[in-house]
Amino acid sequence: MGATTTISILVLLLLGLAQLAVSGHDYKQALSKSILFFEAQRSGHLPPNQRVSWRSHSGLYDGKSSGVDLVGGYYDAGDNVKFGLPMAFTVTTMCWSIIEYGGQLESNGELGHALDAVKWGTDYFIKAHPEPNVLYGEVGDGKSDHYCWQRPEEMTTDRKAYKIDRNNPGSDLAGETAAAMAAASIVFRRSDPSYSAELIRHARQLFEFADKYRGKYDSSITVAQKYYRSVSGYNDELLWAAAWLYQATNDKYYLDYLGKNGDSMGGTGWSITEFSWDVKYAGVQTLVAKILMQGKAGEHTAVFERYQEKAEQYMCSLLGKSTKNIKKTPGGLIFRQSWNNMQFVTSASFLSAVYSDYLSSSKRVLRCSQGNISPSKLLDFSKSQVDYILGDNPRATSYMVGYGENYPRKVHHRGSSIVSFNVDKKFVTCRGGYATWYSRKGSDPNVLTGAIVGGPDAYDNFADQRDNYEQTEPATYNNAPLLGVLARLISGPRGSDQLLPGVTPTPSPVIIKPAPVPKRKPTTPPAASSPSPITISQKMTNSWMNEGKVYYRYSTRLTNRSTKTLKNLKISITKLYGAIWGVTKTGNSYGFPSWIQSLPAGKSMEFVYIHSAPQANVLVSNYSLE
Repeated sequence: MGATTTISILVLLLLGLAQLAVSGHDYKQALSKSILFFEAQRSGHLPPNQRVSWRSHSGLYDGKSSGVDLVGGYYDAGDNVKFGLPMAFTVTTMCWSIIEYGGQLESNGELGHALDAVKWGTDYFIKAHPEPNVLYGEVGDGKSDHYCWQRPEEMTTDRKAYKIDRNNPGSDLAGETAAAMAAASIVFRRSDPSYSAELIRHARQLFEFADKYRGKYDSSITVAQKYYRSVSGYNDELLWAAAWLYQATNDKYYLDYLGKNGDSMGGTGWSITEFSWDVKYAGVQTLVAKILMQGKAGEHTAVFERYQEKAEQYMCSLLGKSTKNIKKTPGGLIFRQSWNNMQFVTSASFLSAVYSDYLSSSKRVLRCSQGNISPSKLLDFSKSQVDYILGDNPRATSYMVGYGENYPRKVHHRGSSIVSFNVDKKFVTCRGGYATWYSRKGSDPNVLTGAIVGGPDAYDNFADQRDNYEQTEPATYNNAPLLGVLARLISGPRGSDQLLPGVTPTPSPVIIKPAPVPKRKPTTPPAASSPSPITISQKMTNSWMNEGKVYYRYSTRLTNRSTKTLKNLKISITKLYGAIWGVTKTGNSYGFPSWIQSLPAGKSMEFVYIHSAPQANVLVSNYSLE
């Protein structure tokens, strides 16, 4: 090969690299995939609009042995256990992503999917909180679960449910779940006000429970200690929950709680270089700094300024501008530990992005020990970490499964590594799964699209092997903060005013010409000796297309045609596959909404629901006339 030929090849390579650098990453595609991952982690009865087709129903008897319905929720990682603490943190950070960047999510067609992902978690939390001072914090046992390698659809492991209560407290677990429900109430405030109010009620009760009966949850649910030990204790979760409850309610009680307890609980004292399911201080400090920059601190201004100092120390450490900086790999990825290091990368990327926007919105700079830093540097840092995850690293490996060409194909994940239950229902035994599927050398039969795996070691090395759980196992809390970061990066270097009150937009339906409603076979109503005093009428009031599917909005009117007051109403609704507003669910039936207790003679009440199916079956199952 001659010198001219060699130079020509080098020029072509350099031009190719330059083109790659200019084109960058497809953040919109990455966003869509990162949200899709949550559907692969669902437990319970999967809905008709489930997009991850290789998954099926699972955990359908969870909680039954304890006399409580705990069907639903998320599996945390590559196993089939439902751990409450990381699940709640996942939901909280997912909500924070939506609160900050809901507009970007909506404009990119992903807000509806993000809201579905949140509600899958909060519906479960409502079930797990059957009494004010009782919260179920785990279903399944890590020891027995890890002994087996089975699909969630046919797991044979113990599904015992574990709870905390006033005699066996867990302030960290209850506090984080309160934070999740408070944050979610903001998310649903506009699209589903009644659901938002229900979430606030649970959040307030859980915070009171957490604060009044103090203790670490893993001292009560001891089986969690090996997997999700609460090393940081519970003070950070109490402050975290108070911050979210203040954001959700504007109740000064929670603002005062942050002000009066900031010093004693570590909010103003701890300078932490991580933000995770265990350690919330950096998140609390960032939220409180936002309250301060919004001018809402009042008499707590001095205390809140100390919170902000710690928040900025964390931000400076990410940029290498502090006295105590976070370590990085030679390729530029922040590195904290060998096992699932990516959880710290995505959470740091999110905090740096939102704090960059907070500073820009308040026309401030980041104050570091090595000088003042432009807010844009924080966003640059966030982008550098996300780009590393998506493939800009020494190995040119994407650590998001299904993104790019070179991504992990032997993920440490039971569901993705075993042939789909929908394809082959042949039973996979507890230990047989290890022999047949865990140890096989081939790629996973099911692509775990969007999953962020544990990632490389301190020197950017990575081994794509199923038994390499430290590097190839994904987790829900890896993905949750990434929703917001990716949505933010899609909009480019200029963001919106992030100090305005957080209001999540309602997903914008694409209105089309009303489509014909699918018809049911006619049924003959039973003969009646006299007209019913309670009548029900339904009509379709709107329809629209979204993601290739037609959705219908139905209005249902219930009228009291008697001469007496209707009370103790119970409505049976079947074949309902979407959200419903204007009634309160109790067990398997529905009743009056929270704002009315009875229906006078001659009056009507209305409720609505939306789904992509014919009208639901609505019947009055019980009532009294007084």
